[in-house]
Amino acid sequence: MFKNRKEAGEILGKKVKEVFDGQLENPIVLGIPRGGVIVAKPVAFAINGELQIIVARKIGFPHNPECAIGAVSEEGDVILDQRFVGIVPESFLKEEIEKELKEAKRRRLLYTNGKFPEIEGRDVIIVDDGIATGATVESAILLVKRKNPKRIILAVPVIPKDKVEKFSKLVDHLVAVEVPETFWAVGQFYEDFSQTTDEEVIESLESMREKG
Repeated sequence: MFKNRKEAGEILGKKVKEVFDGQLENPIVLGIPRGGVIVAKPVAFAINGELQIIVARKIGFPHNPECAIGAVSEEGDVILDQRFVGIVPESFLKEEIEKELKEAKRRRLLYTNGKFPEIEGRDVIIVDDGIATGATVESAILLVKRKNPKRIILAVPVIPKDKVEKFSKLVDHLVAVEVPETFWAVGQFYEDFSQTTDEEVIESLESMREKG
């Protein structure tokens, strides 16, 4: 169990550094806001990489928004759980995708003044605070693939064992600290999994820019 996202990022950062041992090409770490950015900061610090964000938003089930039926990236890359396609009204899906896309763009503008980082030809490390359904991470991976990176590395503190094969095929490398067989929610692996604020995300990005 991790004390908080900062500790999870420090442990994950050490593991990423050990795995690649200086063999990263102009690395850039993309944290998924909000919580993923807090984890991503010490990862970027450990490998002396640039810290930026990639925004992906969960699409929640009707009347149960915590249950993900999909996700959309800030540039409109949509992932849907096919089990729910045909069950959930198409009008609901369209409305939710538009709403979450708008929120993703709001966050991009708030955190970085609207500019997506240059990642072509670079080693890109996508970081979140953990994977449950994996929809938000998958939509982020789709977006990164369109930007022609050298390699995509997915780095997370925790991923369910039954998701490892799928995500290993979606990226060039998967780095995880915990791979539990029994999994209920990402928060069960943290002592403190309180909500991250916009201000914490901005502070993390600004402090790494000052370091650079």
